[in-house]
Amino acid sequence: MLHTLTDFLEPINKFELSNDEGYKDAQLGAHIAAYEEHLPSLQEAHIILVGCNEWRGSSSKHTHAADAMRAHIYSLYQWHTDINIVDIGNVKNGDSLADTYVALSTVLADLLALKAKVLILGGSHDITLAQYQAHKKLNETVEVVCIDAAMDISWEDPTPDQCFLMEMLTSSPNFVKHYSHIGFQSYLVHPRMLETIDKLGFECFRVGKVKDDLAEVEPVFRNSHICTVDITAIQHAHAPCNTLTPNGFTGEEICTLLQYAGSSNKVRTVGLYGYKHQADVHELTAKQVSHMFWYFVNGVKQFFQEPAITDLGEFNTFYFQGETFATTFLQSKQTGKWWVQLPNEEYIACSYNDYVLASRNEIPERFLRAVERM
Repeated sequence: MLHTLTDFLEPINKFELSNDEGYKDAQLGAHIAAYEEHLPSLQEAHIILVGCNEWRGSSSKHTHAADAMRAHIYSLYQWHTDINIVDIGNVKNGDSLADTYVALSTVLADLLALKAKVLILGGSHDITLAQYQAHKKLNETVEVVCIDAAMDISWEDPTPDQCFLMEMLTSSPNFVKHYSHIGFQSYLVHPRMLETIDKLGFECFRVGKVKDDLAEVEPVFRNSHICTVDITAIQHAHAPCNTLTPNGFTGEEICTLLQYAGSSNKVRTVGLYGYKHQADVHELTAKQVSHMFWYFVNGVKQFFQEPAITDLGEFNTFYFQGETFATTFLQSKQTGKWWVQLPNEEYIACSYNDYVLASRNEIPERFLRAVERM
């Protein structure tokens, strides 16, 4: 596997990333094992970092974007020295866009055999297809959560980063069990797109609704395997290279969402896309991405504190019998997170509000949609 991986990867130079100054003992750059001359061991890794500087799926072109983000990640201070992070460098761009998809999906498919979570510092948002294709290679059915101000299901624009969702959600054979879109801004989305998403049985969360109570979307991450993020979801004031819209999530809010992704027991790959290096002001967006990564690591730390759902002694159990349905809710004694049992006895992540709705004899929408997908 290691030989195969290096065929697709380009090493990095940690010393150059530090502006030839090196790193202090407490900085992430001093702790991250990176592919410089030899690929580090991946067996004990909790997080694997990989860059992908592919922009041919977009109308933009931004070189060295992955390293610009990586440099700021390395400069942050490490608070969780027990979290092992390995950086395997950048995926080589292929002769064509499709070749790059194949290269990255091949690398990711190999990494999915490990226990680590993989974070991609990517180019344009269509690189999400490579994330999906990695699972498809392994015949794995997945749930996907996308954080984006717009919906990349354009009928008029054939540019891959504007229409890749159509291929991912409707291609055959299809391995997407469920899709959730977080943070869309209504004035950027054609109403028929929302109708299409709803007809497919998928879910959309408007940015204002999410900002009202971030915790309500936390279960979405615990139920998802793939997380994909477009920089356009972040306010321009917090991510200056976002020129699509001035509105969106604040820096703190997007960090919280990445922490949810890190703490998820199911999320395996996270892609951070749309960083335009040449358009960044004072590299503030790259710094924002580095903070998102830091909170992702913090989430992984929380993930290790979460008991397995099979260890029922670690949960408070609430049996519910209503007029129209019966179920069981579990609440983790360690983290306070909630789960609800479906009719097939499988548990899915839910929120405290779902429990409150059930106690009022109202069937939570999250429960209903999950039953429909069964």
